[in-house]
Amino acid sequence: MEDGMTRAGVLARWGAGLADWCERWFPDAFVFALAAVVVVFLGGLALGEGPLSLAQAFGKGFWQLVPFTMQMAMVIVGGYALAVSPPVHALICRLARIPSTPRAAVGFVAFFSMMASLLSWGFSLIFSGLLVKEICARVKGVDVRAIGAAAYLGLGSIWALGLSSSAALMMATPDSLPPALKSLSGVIPLTSTLFIWQNGVLVLALVAVSVTVAMLSCPPPSRARTAEDLGVELSPPGMLSQSSGKALVAPSTTRPADLAEDSPLLPVVVALLGLTYLGHLFCSKGLLQALDLNTYNLLFLMLALLLHKRPRSFLKAVAGAVPATGGVLVQFPFYGGIFGIITGTAIAPFLADAFAGLSTPATFPLLVALYSALLGLFVPSGGGKWVIEAPYVLAAAQVHAVDPGWVVQIYNAAEALPNLVNPFWMLPLMGLLGIRARELAGYSILQLLIHVPLVFLLCWALSFTF
Repeated sequence: MEDGMTRAGVLARWGAGLADWCERWFPDAFVFALAAVVVVFLGGLALGEGPLSLAQAFGKGFWQLVPFTMQMAMVIVGGYALAVSPPVHALICRLARIPSTPRAAVGFVAFFSMMASLLSWGFSLIFSGLLVKEICARVKGVDVRAIGAAAYLGLGSIWALGLSSSAALMMATPDSLPPALKSLSGVIPLTSTLFIWQNGVLVLALVAVSVTVAMLSCPPPSRARTAEDLGVELSPPGMLSQSSGKALVAPSTTRPADLAEDSPLLPVVVALLGLTYLGHLFCSKGLLQALDLNTYNLLFLMLALLLHKRPRSFLKAVAGAVPATGGVLVQFPFYGGIFGIITGTAIAPFLADAFAGLSTPATFPLLVALYSALLGLFVPSGGGKWVIEAPYVLAAAQVHAVDPGWVVQIYNAAEALPNLVNPFWMLPLMGLLGIRARELAGYSILQLLIHVPLVFLLCWALSFTF
């Protein structure tokens, strides 16, 4: 036991040191997006493209992702609003009563974080963060670094294999596909990506391994750094509100405007109207055929509106979600510009030929996984990075006759790996818990060391089943 704890402590210290180095030397993700524009521009010049043609391609591509940008922002808003609704919070309070020991608590949060991420990565972050605060208020001796990292596991492991997968939903949504991608691969339905048995194997393997590692690496109470040690503010059990962490008190007023804002009539009627439309759509087209980014976001928003019941409560939740959308709103247009340069110049054919020439049908899955994971360190966006990567990856897949749906899933599995060390998507969770990235990094890096060989092995081995 002592040796095991020593190894875990070394990994945690190494992770904290790496996080310190990243905080010192790594600028904001937006700086990487700007740098990527410059790199792609210089690459075009090296391939003989003129500066004016590259600038035109950048400008034409800049706004191509506006619908997709809005859709991804709504994933965050809908997931957040649903997670902080009163019924879901009541569920969180009941779940928090189940674990009774620190190790069980960490494994419990890891499991529910990953299960929630299969529904929505935005929902998972908030749901898991609230669950952590409720559990830490009940179970003594929980290491908040270990349980905080467990709460982040959904976004760091299997979120892209679930229903909010940016790449899979984009490929299944005709309106979200840029023309260049649509002409290359056409629409790829979810029955060819998320709902194949190989994806189920990936999910089950990652959940089992991640929960096991989270539990075994949890330090005993004598070695734990608790919420009190790190200054994490915990409310009494059951007292967290929808978005502020404080008890929500309804205004005592009889003004007509306030009464309207606290009336459940309009939200319930509108939510039922939207859900009726979705029910008819799913029945007429089939769930898998009808599910895309638009129907997915509409479902989450209507459920959140129904569960909040009152306009005031719903708008309070939306206001809490808006800050987390800033990175998506400002960075995705620049990813669109990068996409325009790549697809509108000689860069895409060059990269497609390079991918095809450097790999064989057997090694192509490993090359895609490696490239996707490395690029994710600099472009921390599943959807934005897929837009950059898809044109030449899918073109090379055609050369090797690799199933395009499986290429999307290889990308999805590998894309989540850098999230374990990249603080960009940790921000909502860190804000909710009041901790820093460095305090999560040690346990996240421990997971990363095990996830990398597991994901690469599964992506390669399962490719032979197509």
